Amino acid sequence: MPAFHYAFLVRELAATRNFYVDLIGCKEGRSAPTWVDFDFFGHQLSAHLGDPSLNPANLGLVDGKQVPMPHFGAILEWAEFDSLAKRLQLAGVAFVLPPQVRFEGQAGEQATMFLLDPSGNALEFKAFRAAAQVFAA
Repeated sequence: MPAFHYAFLVRELAATRNFYVDLIGCKEGRSAPTWVDFDFFGHQLSAHLGDPSLNPANLGLVDGKQVPMPHFGAILEWAEFDSLAKRLQLAGVAFVLPPQVRFEGQAGEQATMFLLDPSGNALEFKAFRAAAQVFAA
């Protein structure tokens, strides 16, 4: 699968580096005084200084739960998801939606969690019980 590129706004680069490198486990790539790239599970994230201003009225409904929109994230292996969830919980991260399984016993069964980065950008991490069901209808 080709890697994707996603550019987004952050309020401060040092806190962004700490979150994505030290907490999430990304590797830092190229940078300049106003932006930094991260290897986000094989994809390129570009964090640029600016005002992300998450609007809390922007919510979607998935499996009966409100989730922040827009959001981005990564699909991980089940064990990798569990490891990241435990690391985030130990770090005291406040979750928008804590780690849980949705669509249990159905096509597309998945573990999911939502959190905000230091600038308020919403992230979702998920893992599918069966990797072949990522695009299940």
